[in-house]
Amino acid sequence: MNVLEPKLSFDLANYSSPIANLFEQPTNAKEWEQYMLSEEQVAFFQENGFISGIQILTDEQVDVLNEELERLQAIDAREKKLFYHYESNESEDPNKVLFHAIGAWRVTPGFHDLIWSPAYRMAAYQLLGQSFRLFHDQLFCKPAKHGGVVAWHQDYSYWTFTKPMHHLTCWIGLDDATTENGCLYYVPGSHNWGLLPITGLTGDMESVRTVLSEEQVTIFDKKVANELPKGYASFHHPLMMHGSYANYSERPRRAVVLNAMADGTLGNTEGYERMDALHSFPAMPQDQILDSNFFPLLFDGDKELESMINHVPKVNAKMLYEVR
Repeated sequence: MNVLEPKLSFDLANYSSPIANLFEQPTNAKEWEQYMLSEEQVAFFQENGFISGIQILTDEQVDVLNEELERLQAIDAREKKLFYHYESNESEDPNKVLFHAIGAWRVTPGFHDLIWSPAYRMAAYQLLGQSFRLFHDQLFCKPAKHGGVVAWHQDYSYWTFTKPMHHLTCWIGLDDATTENGCLYYVPGSHNWGLLPITGLTGDMESVRTVLSEEQVTIFDKKVANELPKGYASFHHPLMMHGSYANYSERPRRAVVLNAMADGTLGNTEGYERMDALHSFPAMPQDQILDSNFFPLLFDGDKELESMINHVPKVNAKMLYEVR
């Protein structure tokens, strides 16, 4: 599959709609039904804080993104400036490698249009319970044999420069993800633990235990592996405790992560203690709605679903996303 790549603006954030032919878009409310999560799936997410096994990409689409990903790991300085974060190796272990970058949607057509994938947008709408915008995307790549870890953490612990806490993370495998090559792990129900202190993102996998209660440690030890075929996704709550171990296998483990936020999310940067980490991010002024072209509206429920809107299974957003 070849992505149509017409002559485009250098920064693809200038386009708040698909620019290529990678994803066929629904043209009416009825055509969204094929992508809808069931009531049972929505209820599982509400109870456990995650859901897995949702197909977002075909094998052909995965191949297109992996071709773009290979190019993105060898970009020039001008393109690199479009990224909010770009580390060829973010691992704290000198014997491991973890490529981590934020902002690919601004650079290549495939990653730009991925955020408009219908299967992603429909599920995210249901799991956020309302219309939503892109927050940002991420790339995580663990090479074969020496791929690094992503230590246990809660996403919102890094995102308190926004408010309220109404975010959703979608993890999409660009390779088959298994326990051998460093798949994600979840702790079911941990989204009810409240916001915990940061213990590091790319270092000691066991350091999270220092901030857990005895009861939480017992639950933590029942973590579940999120093994997925390539092209399939899991979604998780912003307080879900998750992490992924090293890749010792003969295969790479590449993934793209899409982070969404409810339409109407505000900047909360005043007094934020890690402002240095945001120096390359778009402006997010205190108490101002994040609605610039860097935060495109990805799903407008009233417009897309029309009369069907009240028949779509959705989470109880007030119950699920209130700060606890």
